[in-house]
Formats: sequence, C-alpha cells, structure tokens
Amino acid sequence: MIRLLADLFIFVAGLKVGDFTGRRRLLTKKRLRRMWLKFTGGFGPWSIGIAEGLSPFELDFGSVGAQPLLSGKDVTDTDALFVADPFLIYKDKEFFLFFEIMERHTERGCIGVAKSSDCRDWQYLGVALKEGFHLSFPYVFESNGHIYMVPESSDDWSVRLYQAMRFPFEWKHLGNLVSGYQYKDPTLFFSQGFWWMFVSAGRNEMTNLYFSKDLKEGWKPHLLNPIIKFDKTRARSAGRVIEYKGQLYRMAQDNSKRYGRQVFAYQITSLSPTSYEERQALSTPLVSPSGRGWNKAGMHTLNLYNIGNRWLGCADGRRF
Repeated sequence: MIRLLADLFIFVAGLKVGDFTGRRRLLTKKRLRRMWLKFTGGFGPWSIGIAEGLSPFELDFGSVGAQPLLSGKDVTDTDALFVADPFLIYKDKEFFLFFEIMERHTERGCIGVAKSSDCRDWQYLGVALKEGFHLSFPYVFESNGHIYMVPESSDDWSVRLYQAMRFPFEWKHLGNLVSGYQYKDPTLFFSQGFWWMFVSAGRNEMTNLYFSKDLKEGWKPHLLNPIIKFDKTRARSAGRVIEYKGQLYRMAQDNSKRYGRQVFAYQITSLSPTSYEERQALSTPLVSPSGRGWNKAGMHTLNLYNIGNRWLGCADGRRF
C-alpha cells in the first residue's frame, strides 16, 4: 500500500514538473522519490554490508551476519536519508568504517564513522567530516604512520587531501591535489615509486589518471588521458586498488544499464607515466544485485581488505 501511494505521489507531482522524456525523466523521478522520502520520513535505497572470503574474488555476505550492517537508521547525530560508499581501516586493534551520509533535508553528503572489534557488530560514532559542499567516497588510508582521507568533493571542483589530527574525528585540510574540474571518486594507490590517482569524469564514461612522486604535491596528468573513454561499463571507480598475488586490480562500476548496478575487477597490466593497460579479471561481477533485500537493485562500491588469511569486502547495496 505504501509503495502504491509513493508511485501515485510521483505520478501526480510529475505532471506538474514538465518534460518526462529521456534523461530528464530519470532525474525528475529521482527528485520526486526523494521528495516522497522527505515527506514520509522514510529511508533511501542505500545501506552497507560486509562480506568475507579466502580470496578477494570469492566473497560471501552470509558469513558475517544479517545484512545490512549499517543503514540510515543507525545514524544518530544527523537526519540521514541513507549511507553508502564504505571504506575500512584497521587501527589500535579495532576496525573503523568511514562512509557517506546523505543528509535528508540538505540532500548533501558528509562523512560518518563507525567502529567494531569483529566487523559484525558496529557502533556508530558520529559525523567525522563535514564541509559546505557535498562529500562522499571517503577514501581513507595510512602512509608513513599518518592517516589521510581523500573524499569525493566534486562540488568544490577539487580533489582535497585531509590528514587525521585526532583520529577519527579531527581532520585537517592539507590542500588540493588537483583543481578545476568535477573529479569523481578519486582513488589513490602507491606503486613503482609513484603515487597514482584515478578520477572519473563526464557522465560516468571517462577515467583520467594522475601521478606524483609526492602524495601532497606535484600531481601531473597521464600522457594518455583519458585512459578510458566512452565506456560506462568500467569508467567510474568503485573502491581501492588492491594487490593480490603480485598483481594490481582496480574496482570499477558497471553503469551501462543504470547507475550503481554492479562492480567488476580489472587487472592492471601496464602502468607507467607513459603507458596504461588493463583487462577484465573475471567474466562475472564481484558484487551484483541479489534480486531481494538490502541489495536487491544494485551495488556500486566495493572495498577489499586483506586481514591475515581472509579477505573482507565492504560494499553498499541498493534496495530499490
């Protein structure tokens, strides 16, 4: 009954908004759905789950417990529409999970954090980072004894680097790595003496690559940019780059049919300041819609972590 009322709300309101053709129709329906959720106090489609496996390519969401492990209902210090984009880091014998919180009334993202000793029971701690513009995809990592975060800040037309001054709540903005474009889902990793950074561009059909000897400055565009173009099946990043059995793998969203559908892994086969090549690692996605429950309709972020003899996969799922 509630779903029928929601559909009726969207239909009636849509009659007043105008054009219902092409991409504008999709945007209008999304806008109206959020209007409905605001009106009813309901929660949006995205939530967070964690899988476990002996390899990064064999993950089982049933091994950790009932999913999702975190949703908008768990956020207590701001009115959350949903949570998404989970990133995990292990510190002081505890797991810390950073993620996007979409605030209901501003429809602007900020970064939240939760902690756990076993990755099964999570304690929400609060909002860790908030700016006057949208933040998401909180890429958190450790380097030389310091913890950094590079969230997506495309509304600021920049890629911003933060350092934890009092982990996990106090973050200092050290500067912008690159500026002047709406960079999406920046993904950093260190290899062969260089820092590398993938950023998605356009309407999820292009990827640019940057590199630098120094994390904090000197970033240069790759000679072959855009290294991926006109390809919605793999252009937008989906999580951190991992090393497995001596090979590098990049996670990528498959947005070919709709945004946030599933995630594939790509093996990086050539990487230098003058070359880049990759190939699809598996014919099947690492995570994909289950057809029911918390991830019924799609999954678009997967972050993999090697913990001893097992792998953990933090992912977000979309229920509608």
